Amino acid sequence: MPGLFALDIGNTLLQAERKGRLSAAAVSERLELLCQLALITDAETAGRAWRETQNLARAHRLTTYDAAYLELALRMGATLATRVRDLATVAQSLGVPLLP
Repeated sequence: MPGLFALDIGNTLLQAERKGRLSAAAVSERLELLCQLALITDAETAGRAWRETQNLARAHRLTTYDAAYLELALRMGATLATRVRDLATVAQSLGVPLLP
């Protein structure tokens, strides 16, 4: 996971709460479940943000957040899980496998 993963997920859940799709209790429950997972975040995400990640974002018209996930998948030869259509399209064009 990129170093921004916790913030990204936290923001996504908070937006769902603000839009009425999840209750505060449901958000708290999901965050507690995530805390129980042994997630490993990438220590190099920040160091690559202003070079590789920024270049990917610029070249493919992605947000820097989405480009961070793409940069990590490219560097690690990993499969990418996303529901972001633009990110999925770019990832496929660069040969990054996607989870169905």
